[in-house]
Amino acid sequence: QVQLVESGGGLVQPGGSLRLSCAASGSIFSNYFAKHDISWHRQAPGQQREWVAKSGAGIPPRYAVAVQGRFTWSADGADNTVYLQMENLKPEDTATYYCHVEGTNFWGQGTQVTVSS
Repeated sequence: QVQLVESGGGLVQPGGSLRLSCAASGSIFSNYFAKHDISWHRQAPGQQREWVAKSGAGIPPRYAVAVQGRFTWSADGADNTVYLQMENLKPEDTATYYCHVEGTNFWGQGTQVTVSS
């Protein structure tokens, strides 16, 4: 069983930055990363959950068009943690952000990001 715990969300002004963390238990990297992408998704109030970024072992990160050039996916295998560095945040980035192991039902509980002046 894998548990994913997101953190790092908060309130930030437009143009600001945040780094989200997804800490994984259950040796996610050794057991899953070789075969499954680990992704970030987000869901704004009243909207469907959407994919934001993902990557897998040996595969360059891929990004949704809306965040390309502003968000960066990275991972620290030693700490079993995946990160999402978010730069130049916009009000439309406001959402609850989730990490997910693709192809499984492993989701975190989410962390809220609010971009507002």
